[in-house]
Amino acid sequence: MSDPRSVRERADHDAGDIEPVRPAGESEPGTDSGSGGIAEPGAGAEGAAPPRRGIRRRISRRLAAVPLRVTLVLALVCLAGLGLLVSGVAVTSAMRNVLIDKVDRQLFDAAHSWASPDAPPPQHLPQPPGRERPPALFYVQVTGPTGNQRLLLSSGPTVPDTPPDLSKHPETVGSVGDPDEHWRAIKVVTPQGSSVVALRLTETENIIDRLIGLQVAVGLIVLAVLAVVAQFVIRRSLRPLGEVEKTAAAIASGDLHRRVPVQGTNTEVDRLSQSLNGMLSQIQSAFAATEASEESARRSEARMRRFVADASHELRTPLTTIKGFAELYRQGALADPDLFMDRIERESNRMSLLVEDLLMLARLDAQRPVERRPVDLLALASDAVHNARAVDAAQRPEEPRRPIDLEIRPGTGTLEVRGDEARLRQVLGNLVNNALIHTPPEAAVTVALTPAPDEVVIEVSDTGPGLPTEDAERIFERFYRTDTSRSRDSGGTGLGLSIVQALVAAHGGAVSVRSAVGQGTTFAVRLPRSQE
Repeated sequence: MSDPRSVRERADHDAGDIEPVRPAGESEPGTDSGSGGIAEPGAGAEGAAPPRRGIRRRISRRLAAVPLRVTLVLALVCLAGLGLLVSGVAVTSAMRNVLIDKVDRQLFDAAHSWASPDAPPPQHLPQPPGRERPPALFYVQVTGPTGNQRLLLSSGPTVPDTPPDLSKHPETVGSVGDPDEHWRAIKVVTPQGSSVVALRLTETENIIDRLIGLQVAVGLIVLAVLAVVAQFVIRRSLRPLGEVEKTAAAIASGDLHRRVPVQGTNTEVDRLSQSLNGMLSQIQSAFAATEASEESARRSEARMRRFVADASHELRTPLTTIKGFAELYRQGALADPDLFMDRIERESNRMSLLVEDLLMLARLDAQRPVERRPVDLLALASDAVHNARAVDAAQRPEEPRRPIDLEIRPGTGTLEVRGDEARLRQVLGNLVNNALIHTPPEAAVTVALTPAPDEVVIEVSDTGPGLPTEDAERIFERFYRTDTSRSRDSGGTGLGLSIVQALVAAHGGAVSVRSAVGQGTTFAVRLPRSQE
């Protein structure tokens, strides 16, 4: 009979689950009547999405902070543990099925032989007191067609809890009063009655438990050994990455000559080291090229400033002279107009020559192409020698003649090149005039031509005092003069040899100087010959 108090409590509880009926038009408490009490879909999801994204971001950052070797070891151990787990489950299931099949065969054999309803009941052997039969393995219950119990064999204090619908196929059942103890039972029905045969699964379950424990112990030992070995192998394999890290730190500190050691094993790390070394070489070359370009730009800027300053100085001198003579003539200080005009004309010619030299250098710097025609260097050298002899004779009519000779040296090919005849004539003229101006009258001047398979070499040498090493290194700079005076008659403007270098470079050649103090000076011009 039910307790009235409990009945009332159940009624109150059931009433609490039933929502009260509200008048029409009245909204539910806590809802907006204007919106009809319907919440916007996705509002809660949008509010919860940022926290979820933040959590995922924090987890990703934490995982990214784990060292590579730890990640590899954990991944290897987890994969191995998963493999052992799958293998253990498969082995345990197979072993359990084998043991259950063995029990089922025993049940089937017993149910169709001595425990069958058709079989006569087994005879009990007489046993002396105190020596009764030990518990049997089987539990057998045989009933007749009228339901009378014909045989009952028990295997212990517990009996199987057989369901009413037990069939001829073996099933796993519990025990009466002890659900943790399992049996394997079968029921056979014949016209003579029915028999229920069961076997305990305690031994089978003990075998399975011991097998699981053994697998767990062996798996843990294998995973521990695998973790230690993997840590050692991975640390050894990733050791070159430590060298890469040290090299990168050294390069970051400014040592661009460091390289990553290459073992020559053609592994992934070795190929990475080779690629990094190639990249570092390119970076070093790029840095060197950048530094060289910056240094070249600084030198070019310095040369330009010096060039502008020297050009201004050289132009200022004749302009100042012309201005001074004009002032003197205006003031009436010069009584001879011819002298006045002669001085102005000479300064004008000097300024005009300087401007022409500057314009020529500007054109050559713009890399304008020169005329390319066959030029006989023997004829140009011969004219230059004859002109030099005439100039020397005109400048020193009363003194002994300076030795000025032309020499043709043996070689391969002709003395003909393709180029601009007027410019090449100017090259020879500037070199010969430079030798006449900067050497004493007794110094000999020799123009030598040497043919070669791919070029023709022109050498203008003298037996003068020679040049110091610092002057020879800067001899081709613009406005540079070994004579520090500003007189054009002694030191010139310093553009003659610069023009020579620019003209030779425009023809694809090169000019160099060999000189030593007291041993004379030799200028060598190498001009490539024409290629048919």
